[in-house]
Amino acid sequence: MNCPIRPLHWAIFCRVIDNFGDLGVCWRLACDLAQRGHTVQLWLDDITALAWMAPQGCPGVQVLAWPAPRAWPLNAPGGPVDVMVEGFGCEIAPEFIARQAKNTWTTSQFDSKLASKPIWINLEYLSAEPYVERCHALPSLQSIGPGAGWTKWFFYPGFTEQTGGLLREPDLAARRARFDKTAWLAAQRLPTTDEKRASLFCYEPAALPALLAEWSQHGLNGEPVRLLVAAGRAAAAVQAALAHGFGDQNPLMSRHSLPGQLSISYLPLLSQTDYDHLLWACDLNFVRGEDSLVRAIWAGNPWVWQAYPQDDGAHHAKLQALMDRLDAPPSVQAFFRDWNAESAPHPALVSPDWAGWQAFAQRTQQALQQQADAASQLIGFVAAKKS
Repeated sequence: MNCPIRPLHWAIFCRVIDNFGDLGVCWRLACDLAQRGHTVQLWLDDITALAWMAPQGCPGVQVLAWPAPRAWPLNAPGGPVDVMVEGFGCEIAPEFIARQAKNTWTTSQFDSKLASKPIWINLEYLSAEPYVERCHALPSLQSIGPGAGWTKWFFYPGFTEQTGGLLREPDLAARRARFDKTAWLAAQRLPTTDEKRASLFCYEPAALPALLAEWSQHGLNGEPVRLLVAAGRAAAAVQAALAHGFGDQNPLMSRHSLPGQLSISYLPLLSQTDYDHLLWACDLNFVRGEDSLVRAIWAGNPWVWQAYPQDDGAHHAKLQALMDRLDAPPSVQAFFRDWNAESAPHPALVSPDWAGWQAFAQRTQQALQQQADAASQLIGFVAAKKS
């Protein structure tokens, strides 16, 4: 009989990058762990984004400001933890590691048993590339610093059984089944009319003017489409495309003369909960980076992924690896490649066969739901190392 895993005390460190993706993943992980009965310290170098990303907070998650180097206050929380997680190689504050090292050798007046060393995890970025299976769960013996002699373990999320899986809360499918799309749209003051809805969360794709021109003239799958544009870079990209008349595709169009097949609504910053709701409410979702890709997969509706553009073009390999791993249909692959191109594609960015796109999204969701989720795998991994 398997012994139940006792609740653990976790410390997760995360540096907030300009696009908030690292924070989004670490916050979801922290909340997932807390909802399973664990306690979590989340150390952030910038906590301001949580005001809109997670305004209600999460019971069991303590958000702490990550002090500047060499400015760690003596009264900062530093009690023993079971697990230290550095989000995406951000390098845990050495002062915190030093406190944990001291805790392993200090006995209290109540318990003479030495505290065990925490399990040290480097949570890596999500990728479908082959190296993920090779590198997942590998150890790295630390030779310098306050953690010298300790082992850091690399944990890679991924899309196969040989990886750490994808973040997925145990109650996610049930919440999705209870979701009232019409009520949510009305609460957001968005139209509930019978039209295709597409969410747009992107960087600055060169193909955006072609997409807007195509949908203005033909809609999505022959139906009028409403584009729900995320705040930030996506909204700025759409406004720039409209201001320039959709580029060369139709120089007569302007932001004030959209044909009847396309309507545009600009969204405020959404909490993670409402972003999930947005994905559930839309027929098609354009996503970027890591967190929104995973949430679009769980939504089960057709989606388009934009990889984070890199100067050396490495993002194209990441995109191809994802399409190969998920066995995307050829027409979907072609659309994804156009969407991720650095230069404008052919004049008409025609959507893939709609029925095939839907089948691909549903097949992907169902297949990945059969795999153990990332938090469950991480908890099991830590429990095995502590035993």
